[in-house]
Amino acid sequence: MKTNRITLWVCVGLILGIAVGYYCHNSMDPKAAKALAGNFSILTDIFLRMIKMIIGPLIFSTLVAGIASSDSRSIGRVGVKAMAWFIIASLVSLSLGLLFVNVLHPGVGATMPAADMASANLKTNALNLKDFISHMFPKSFFEAMSNNEVLQIVIFSLFFGFGISTMKEQLPHALITALGQISRVMLRVTGLVMFFAPFGVFGAVAATITTDGLAVLAVYAHFLGGFVLATLTLWALLVLAGYAFLGKDVFPLLKSMRVPFLLGFATASSEAAYPKVLEQLEKAGVDSKVAGFVLPLGYSFNLDGSMMYSSFAALFIAQAYNVPMTLGQQITMLLVLMVTSKGIAGVPRSALVVVAAVLPMFNLPEAGVLLLLGIDHFLDMFRTATNVIGNALATTVVAKTENAITPPVADGVAGEPALQAAE
Repeated sequence: MKTNRITLWVCVGLILGIAVGYYCHNSMDPKAAKALAGNFSILTDIFLRMIKMIIGPLIFSTLVAGIASSDSRSIGRVGVKAMAWFIIASLVSLSLGLLFVNVLHPGVGATMPAADMASANLKTNALNLKDFISHMFPKSFFEAMSNNEVLQIVIFSLFFGFGISTMKEQLPHALITALGQISRVMLRVTGLVMFFAPFGVFGAVAATITTDGLAVLAVYAHFLGGFVLATLTLWALLVLAGYAFLGKDVFPLLKSMRVPFLLGFATASSEAAYPKVLEQLEKAGVDSKVAGFVLPLGYSFNLDGSMMYSSFAALFIAQAYNVPMTLGQQITMLLVLMVTSKGIAGVPRSALVVVAAVLPMFNLPEAGVLLLLGIDHFLDMFRTATNVIGNALATTVVAKTENAITPPVADGVAGEPALQAAE
């Protein structure tokens, strides 16, 4: 019932945000609307700040506790399975974007308005291979925690967890138990923070529509329609893949993800959904050791929605500038996107950054990304929601193959069937 109430209020916040934003956009001049949108965004900033304050401790405590109570072979096996899923899902997502953009041709005859180059704020140097690899490893654990560098927190947690694992006999059992209890406390804190979710959703949607209005969607109708169709197809494929491993249990899992899905969609922030995804996975019976290990990796390497968007947007720009690309060039671009997109979850406008970095490699104008800035927030809503679905399914499937799914705990979602472990 608590989950149902949160879902209801998040939906109310979403609808009110659309209505209020639409009214303000149509009744105010652009300067006043922009100022009011800044005030609306305060609600979202507060909510996202509260989310960010719990992500670091949550990832650290769950990952360390999981590794410390497991053997190294099982952790290695889980890691290999997770990365295999991530790579296959990324290839499928990229290929789907390539397929739809070639079938629908959304860029042919495009007359979209280009934005100001200064407004893009795209830091494509974030994709430098040397910088990316060195950035994976934290200079300071506390710096990584304060900046919410998920990949760096994961790296330190792996070392810390394995360190404890090799000293189990010399350490008091209470230490490992305490780490597990910290993760439970952080999940309880997540529940408290979720009370502010409807306000954050309202602020995010109201601010965007107050500034841009709904009319902007008509200008981009062809592109947006094709992207949404491709996204829905990707959702269907992800659910089918989940069904192949989980059977009918995939449907209660998806139902339990409705709150993080809505949070990710409305705020266009994967961070907003992360704590709730982890909580719902554990309520669905996924072993906390597996969930705490696979989910943060997924947030760095399994961005299905962003993957599909990258190939869709890059080839859209080629069509818009009337630059023909052979099938071989398109496949090469797909493989380049596959490599350059990994581990950039913390980069602002990450999907656009990937596209902007890849375009010059194929003699396409980098400024082409500016054609999409007008609706980037709306596109990011779909990208983020897709990432939430993809990571929830990936974590559960890996847990299923490890026989690490048990009936939900007593405070789980009432009335929903348990995800049963494989015999």
